[in-house]
Amino acid sequence: MDFINTEQEGIMTFTINRPERRNAINYAVMEGLKEAIEYIHNHETVRAFVITGTGDQAFCSGGDLAEFHHLITEEEAYSMLSKMAEILYDLATLPIPTIALINGVAVGGGCEIAAACDFRLVKKGARCGFIQGTLGITTGWGGGTYLLERGLQQEKALKMLLEARLYNAEQLFAMGFAQYIFEGEKNEAIKAFIADMEKIQPSVQKAYKEILIRKWNSQHLKERVMEEVRTCAKLWESEAHHQAVKQFLSKTK
Repeated sequence: MDFINTEQEGIMTFTINRPERRNAINYAVMEGLKEAIEYIHNHETVRAFVITGTGDQAFCSGGDLAEFHHLITEEEAYSMLSKMAEILYDLATLPIPTIALINGVAVGGGCEIAAACDFRLVKKGARCGFIQGTLGITTGWGGGTYLLERGLQQEKALKMLLEARLYNAEQLFAMGFAQYIFEGEKNEAIKAFIADMEKIQPSVQKAYKEILIRKWNSQHLKERVMEEVRTCAKLWESEAHHQAVKQFLSKTK
C-alpha cells in the first residue's frame, strides 16, 4: 500500500508509504490523500490532521519523476499538476489544524505539501528545499503561493524559492518555515506540539481556521494557486526541463 491512514484519539495521520522511492508522490498517493480529506469533512471526530512519511530518511521527495516523466506537453503536465493542486487546496482549507510531520528530507513537491499545512514540525537532521528550479520548473502544486502566505518574511520566503537549495532544521526554524524541531519518536513530537490545542473546544478552533479561510477567499487564493500551476505547466514543456529530468533519472538508475 502506497499510503497508510490511521485515526487515534482525534488525530488522523496520513503516512506516505513509499520508502523505496523516498516517499515520492504518485497517482495512488494523490487519491489516498484526497480520500483522507473527504473522510475528515464527513467525520467530526477528527480534530487534527497529520501528514508524514514512512521511515526516518524522507518525508516526501516530491512528485515521482519515474512515473511522471512521460508527461511532455503543457496540457499533459497541467492535468497532473492541477489534480494535486486541487487536493492541496482542499488540505489548506480544512477546518481543523493540519500538521506536516517532517521526519526526513522534504524536497520539491514535498515542501509544497508541507507549505499547504498550517504547521511544520521538522526532525533534527532533516533538510527541506524547494528545489524545483534545478529542474527548470517552478512550484507546480501551489507551494510557492502557500509559502508566501505562511508568515515568513517575504524576502526570506522568496529567497527560499529562488535559491532552490536545501536548508537544515535550525535554518528552517529561524526563518519561520518550521514551528518546532524534534528529536526521537515523531508521535511524541505531535503529542507535545498539540497538547495545549487539545484543551480547546474543536468549535473554537474551527472558528479561528474559518477566519483564515475567509481571508484567503477574499484574496482569491485558489485563483492564484491555479495561475502558479499554469506557469509550471508551461515550463514543464520546455527543453530545459526535459533535459534536467533526463539527467536526474540517469543518476538514479
